Amino acid sequence: MERIIVITGGSRGIGAATARLAAAQGDAVVVSYLRQRAAAEALVRDITHAGGTALALAADVSIEADVERLFRDVDSAFGGLSALVNNAGMLEAQSRVEDMGAARLTRIFATNVIGSMLCAREAVRRMSRRHGGAGGAIVNLSSAASRLGSPDEYVDYAASKGAIDTFTIGLAKEVAADGIRVNAVRPGVIRTDIHAAGGEPDRVNRVKSSVPLQRGGEPEEVARAILWLLSDDASYTTGALLDVSGGR
Repeated sequence: MERIIVITGGSRGIGAATARLAAAQGDAVVVSYLRQRAAAEALVRDITHAGGTALALAADVSIEADVERLFRDVDSAFGGLSALVNNAGMLEAQSRVEDMGAARLTRIFATNVIGSMLCAREAVRRMSRRHGGAGGAIVNLSSAASRLGSPDEYVDYAASKGAIDTFTIGLAKEVAADGIRVNAVRPGVIRTDIHAAGGEPDRVNRVKSSVPLQRGGEPEEVARAILWLLSDDASYTTGALLDVSGGR
């Protein structure tokens, strides 16, 4: 049977790569997006033209009502849920902590932490055997920044990803007996447009010499790790934080 996988922030980058690979192996994918409607719909067209099953749904994961509506729409379209990839995330322009305001911090944590927790809550309510579900898997997108701290750039983003690490470990222990595995992937320097959001589109080339493998990673390399954690091949893996960072 095909799995139904919700991928938040799935219109581009790691989320889009995960959707393409999941659909290619026979999974039905739901990609949520905030502003990138055209990109999300183009991704869905590509997947469906290749014979896969995909649906694009708009949602701001930092808004509880949006998250609840997203999962109700998944219920209506597919009647179930097998897995969640908590990929939606954001950062803001590079800054030192002394120059950060409360509004910026609120935006970062509302999306990266609260959004992931709300989506996980809805997924657990549907997949948990405690609630009549068949079990499932959740993969949270953390970051190598949670270990490195991102000084002079994104300490707030790094802190939000540290929260994701802790959330992953706690939730994994909480729902293991309910048939749900919860893990996180911690990407390093990956070639996506998130760097442009921070004001430095070419950041990968600047920092790649600090990576032991001497290059930036590709979204597909992270996607393959995500799909392994969602698969039965990882059936005894939960509460893990998997670094996909080139050794950095």
